[in-house]
Amino acid sequence: MAYFIWANDMAIDHGPIDQDHKMLVEQVNQLHTATEAGRGQQVVGQLLGELIRSTVEHIRREEQVMRQLGYPRLKQHQASHVDFVNDLHALQQKFAAGNITVAAQLSTLLRDWLSLHIRRYDRDILTFMQEKRRTKTAA
Repeated sequence: MAYFIWANDMAIDHGPIDQDHKMLVEQVNQLHTATEAGRGQQVVGQLLGELIRSTVEHIRREEQVMRQLGYPRLKQHQASHVDFVNDLHALQQKFAAGNITVAAQLSTLLRDWLSLHIRRYDRDILTFMQEKRRTKTAA
């Protein structure tokens, strides 16, 4: 059974943003599966590197969309992205220092980030896009 399941209320654009989010869900599930099998420490180093790269690329795309839309809360959204990437780097440093709890910490961080960030911050982008469309249609 998956540790984290994609839900319809997480959909933002039915395109690249959602695909990125789904990939992150897949990665957290891979980590959780490896951790349950006692292989968390074996896969966490490589997965952390992949997660940081894919997260930074996703953030770049998402923020580009927000700029193109004229999204008014871009600065606050960017701050939450910076915090998340910093958390990932901190876990990467802990792993390099030999901390054996990084896999579990990373699973929890990703699950909470994906669930809360998408449902709060990213859904706000969807709401903004929908309002913008309605205003454009009404004009």
